[in-house]
Amino acid sequence: MNEAARGVSILGATGSIGMQCLDIVRRHPNRLRVVALAAHRSVDSLARQALEFSPEVVALQDQNCVPDLKQLLNGTGIKVLAGSEGVCACAQWQTAQVVVGAISGVAGLRPVLAALEAGKVLALANKETLVAAGHLAVDAARKHESVFLPVDSEHAAVFQCLERGTEGVERIVLTASGGPFRTRDMETFATIRPEEALKHPNWSMGPKVTIDSATMMNKGLEVIEAHWLFGLDPDQIDVVVHPESIVHSMVVYRDGTTKAQLSLPDMRLPIQYALSYPDRWSFSEGRIDWSVPQRLEFSPPDLERFPCLRLAYEALRAGGSAPAVLNAANEAAVALFLEHRLPFVDIPRLVECALETLATGDQLSYEGVLDADRSARRFVESAA
Repeated sequence: MNEAARGVSILGATGSIGMQCLDIVRRHPNRLRVVALAAHRSVDSLARQALEFSPEVVALQDQNCVPDLKQLLNGTGIKVLAGSEGVCACAQWQTAQVVVGAISGVAGLRPVLAALEAGKVLALANKETLVAAGHLAVDAARKHESVFLPVDSEHAAVFQCLERGTEGVERIVLTASGGPFRTRDMETFATIRPEEALKHPNWSMGPKVTIDSATMMNKGLEVIEAHWLFGLDPDQIDVVVHPESIVHSMVVYRDGTTKAQLSLPDMRLPIQYALSYPDRWSFSEGRIDWSVPQRLEFSPPDLERFPCLRLAYEALRAGGSAPAVLNAANEAAVALFLEHRLPFVDIPRLVECALETLATGDQLSYEGVLDADRSARRFVESAA
């Protein structure tokens, strides 16, 4: 083991982002070493990862699963922790220089805040944290001099295009593939099945974010996330539909210059950039062949087809508890859809109803965020 390698803690190690992060570690064993892994309850997957990468500590959010994990790791010397305290310990682990925040949903909020409070470099893949509690995360980063490195391809693209922070920036443009239903007859949306919505044309992602891409809520959440990451007003954040997913985002400067970041759609690229920053490491595959004809299309999003994007902008402008309500209501609605308990078209309907019923203008404490989250989930469950 190279002791000079950068120590990495991965929160959400058994999910899509976590597994792709580990693939980057495999590619650069002399530059990265896994020191901590955390997951929700995937005992076998976490055990396999721990046996391969030999971290100093692992944690499972579900305490009931910990005895099985301890048995599988018996004799390895790997410390096994339990519950949210254990996951937060992984987020603050002393030898971790970079913490990857990839726990899906609002469940990732507390560990992300723990990493920021420990002054870590945070490679953030959990957009829900900034959506539901952006003010808390940004305040923690400022207070403890932590660093955000965005892992979402769109925000990583903006980050790479910025010259000196947001000095001279007029606006940013986030691109969206349009998902699997960009050209589908809207008259058939009520019959969309989860299996169809999970077939994204360009990206390989987890189930929840794939459904969010199909509704374009994913892009709406990214708009809110961009507001907190880059300190931009809602009117400075645009979205365009770009089916090829080659241009990941653009930055428009005051003099009319537009800078864009282009690459093939592969989440490992922004993950590796976050782990290697400020350096750029080799990545053997994934080159655009500019010697052949290329077609790059752009068009404005259809807010009638994708009302979730409109709702996200409205929640950002409203502030207060609205973003937290939006996020939680959407998570609950998507879960019901994946369980075949809710039609696809009712995802935005229930999110809008939750916002109209529950959102307030009050800035939320940590407990207030959790209360808003619980209230929105209960509302969706009862209204479905």
